[in-house]
Amino acid sequence: MSTLQAAEQRRVIAECFARTGLTLEQLWLRYFALGGDVSEADLAAYLRGVLPLPSIQRDMVAHAVNERLDELSGTRRAPYSRDVGDGSRPRGLLAALVGLLDGAQRVSPERLPAIVAAAGRALDLELTVYLADYEQRQLHPLPTKFAPARAPLPIGAGTAGRAYRHAGTVLSEEPGGPRLWTPLLDGDERMGVLEIGAVQGADLHDPALRTQCQWLASLSGHLIAAAMRYGDGLDTTRRRRWRGPTAELLWQNLPPLTAATGDFVVAGGVEPAYDVRGVSFDYALSETTAWLAIFDAGRDTGPAGLAVSTALAAYRSARREGQDLRGQESAVDKALSAQFPDGTTVRGTLTEVDLTRGTLRHLEAGGEPPLVFGTGHGPATVDSARRPPFGDGGPGHITTAHLRPGELLVLHTEGLTGARTADRERFALADSLAAGAGHVPPEIVRRVLDAAKSHHGSDFTGDAGLLIAYWPGTR
Repeated sequence: MSTLQAAEQRRVIAECFARTGLTLEQLWLRYFALGGDVSEADLAAYLRGVLPLPSIQRDMVAHAVNERLDELSGTRRAPYSRDVGDGSRPRGLLAALVGLLDGAQRVSPERLPAIVAAAGRALDLELTVYLADYEQRQLHPLPTKFAPARAPLPIGAGTAGRAYRHAGTVLSEEPGGPRLWTPLLDGDERMGVLEIGAVQGADLHDPALRTQCQWLASLSGHLIAAAMRYGDGLDTTRRRRWRGPTAELLWQNLPPLTAATGDFVVAGGVEPAYDVRGVSFDYALSETTAWLAIFDAGRDTGPAGLAVSTALAAYRSARREGQDLRGQESAVDKALSAQFPDGTTVRGTLTEVDLTRGTLRHLEAGGEPPLVFGTGHGPATVDSARRPPFGDGGPGHITTAHLRPGELLVLHTEGLTGARTADRERFALADSLAAGAGHVPPEIVRRVLDAAKSHHGSDFTGDAGLLIAYWPGTR
């Protein structure tokens, strides 16, 4: 573009900006969000014709203006440095990703499987979404008009189950041709799997194509998780039983079941999945610290659901205000005493992990002490000093321990170890944890809770809550 053309582009951009109704600061924020790297003052100088900008920066300004003009239909758009014609339309992977993002805008959740399938066709792929049920026993397909109906698949066996269990891409050779299975992830949380078939000669053995499929699956997982926050169409596929109001409240209060940073991985779960009444957990991860908590109000206590929700909310509020363990403990005690003057209490464990040193600080209020295992040793109980449950006394003693690189930290409720079978046999939590060693934390959680469910015959006398965290050590 010549100097005169650049000057004309600037003139029209400035003219169009005047019609956006945006302040200079608002325009700069939009431009900066697109990747622009000149200051607000330089942007103002450009619009006045005092300072020239490189073509890529001019085009980002034009795009920021046009995004606003698109919100105001019928207005003239700002020009780019070159004509945008058919030759610039995205193709291949970019077309798939753009199609997925564009298609997911303002769409009902039920339409997302078809949008994912349409994105796959840009790569000559046939995509089918499977979502895991809340007990994580089966993967349930979401049919579209482009694919025939499929049967649910077991998580504990088969190729699709292996992709889910190991959170990795698996290739299966089948009579109708090879199929790829890759996990649907919302961040690090497993939502289900994506079945991938080739059409028109796409090579599923190609490592580059496999990587592209993983990107598609990751973006699809994000979009599906977001859609389930504003609609029920996909969530109903995951539910295999009716869930009562108390269980509904507790599930809505849970954080994502899996989360990770470069320094920490945490995963949790509760049982019975459709009838949990008095157990919850929470966590928060930062660059230097991880906070974890688990609460147990008892399964048969009248206000158990409200009590454990109160404890969770008080803990979360205090933590977000920057309170340390002592402040969090006090906040939970005060909230329960104020909300339940009849003396309702909640058992729980609060922990804080220094990710730079592996220092573990923890406080047990009638809860179970943490377990630590890994790096060549089985699960071992961390020394602690229990105080009465939250809402009944305090303060308690904060105990300090040290994690070694590669160790896993386990928080759990009495429902996992205290309940017995008809012949009075206790569930061997330590053995179950040891059997899951070598798997990623969310898979250990799934296996332990499934084993507990089988041991108790799905008849929990106390709700089971489990939170497992992995510390790889300092970077």
